[in-house]
Amino acid sequence: MTDGGYHLRPYCPEDCPELARLFYDTVHMVNAADYSPEQLSAWAAGEVDLAAWSASFLTHRTMVAEREGVLLGFGDMDAAGYLDRLYVHKDYQRQGIATAICDALESGCDGSEFTTHASITAKTFFEKRGYHVIRCQQVERRGVELTNYVMRKGKKQGLDDGA
Repeated sequence: MTDGGYHLRPYCPEDCPELARLFYDTVHMVNAADYSPEQLSAWAAGEVDLAAWSASFLTHRTMVAEREGVLLGFGDMDAAGYLDRLYVHKDYQRQGIATAICDALESGCDGSEFTTHASITAKTFFEKRGYHVIRCQQVERRGVELTNYVMRKGKKQGLDDGA
């Protein structure tokens, strides 16, 4: 149990439908300040391939934040240190949940560096964690362009991160 009254645990396949809803709600509420309605709908259309998501979560190290049966957030990282997804429920932002999930994922990774493709909204969070922007990029989702940032952090202090 953390100071925030929630605990982190590994992903279970039964979590997938609720994580898909959390993803959709977070994108449409939290990221709305930085992306247009068209971009939000392209990013999170409400149609997630649950089998593919679950398989991905099971292949990656995936952590879920939970309080009294309510899923508050989740994140997943592959073995090479790529942080694929990190989402915290819109009602539980700025409570240290994303930090706790990242800490758990990074500490469990054997790679020498961490990378992510951060949204405009998440960029500052990752910069505070020591990630550096490698490049800004436009990605296409359902025919719509979205801006995000390829970001990298060396696992050990002093590691040249190429920035």
